[in-house]
Amino acid sequence: MTTALAPSSTLSAADRCDRCGAQAYVRVTLTSGGELLFCAHHGREHSEKLRDIAITIHDETGRLEAVTPVPAAEEER
Repeated sequence: MTTALAPSSTLSAADRCDRCGAQAYVRVTLTSGGELLFCAHHGREHSEKLRDIAITIHDETGRLEAVTPVPAAEEER
């Protein structure tokens, strides 16, 4: 018997961390069949333990680094 996993969809602002409620950037599919969502902070904090119980870890924390802040115009300061 073969099982195909559907590709994980991109996490959105509606996806919230199961630990603190912040925006989720990490989706963990557990061997038990469940799923957990974590913000970047809690994803890093629990990453070692999660590797032991996860089938897949979908990590989008790189999106945080890709954002370049735009300085405010002089008249807006």
